[in-house]
Amino acid sequence: MSKLVPAGLIALALVPSIAGAARLGSLAGDDAPARFADMPAPVVIHIIGALIYSLVGAFQFETHFRRTHPVWHRRAGRILVVAGLAVALSGAWMTLFSDLPTHDGTVVNVTRLIVSAVMTYGLVVAVVAIRGRDVRRHRAWMIRAYALALGAGTQAFTLGPLTAVAGQPGVGVRASGMLLGWAINVAVAEWIIRRPPGRSRRARRLPTVDGSNEIPAN
Repeated sequence: MSKLVPAGLIALALVPSIAGAARLGSLAGDDAPARFADMPAPVVIHIIGALIYSLVGAFQFETHFRRTHPVWHRRAGRILVVAGLAVALSGAWMTLFSDLPTHDGTVVNVTRLIVSAVMTYGLVVAVVAIRGRDVRRHRAWMIRAYALALGAGTQAFTLGPLTAVAGQPGVGVRASGMLLGWAINVAVAEWIIRRPPGRSRRARRLPTVDGSNEIPAN
């Protein structure tokens, strides 16, 4: 099952990745959005960082690949921390200093700043944790940071169908869809972090001689 994880994560990141690549193309031409034309660097950093972070990061969660390629895991992890910080900090910069669409609203922009802050905190904590050989804490915060970064992928589902049918949603509806996307990812991340290891889950139901299941004592 874990071998399907990278494919699923890449599929989730596909829509924002395609949109990001198209945005990079528009920045190189004469049809660049006015709000990014004067200072394109933050959006370029954000898009490139997000592409690296979401696509390369997907392979960090495949258990067999991670265990059989530990050197790759460590080296890719260093790149991903830099890419993740680029995503978080450039996102905060654009939220604070770029002319954002009016339909985003205060709730969305404040949430973006919170997401950027938590991502930054999580990546820093993850680095400190692994340097101290606290693998569990490292894993937990890397999962949280990645889940937040992949919010745009889930938001394509929470807002995309409505936008396709009814056009650009209003401020309230857009805020609800954006927050729901992040909330879904956070909930899934916390479920993954807190669930027992596979061996422990299997050990909870051991067959007894009479065919029934019992929970072994620890």
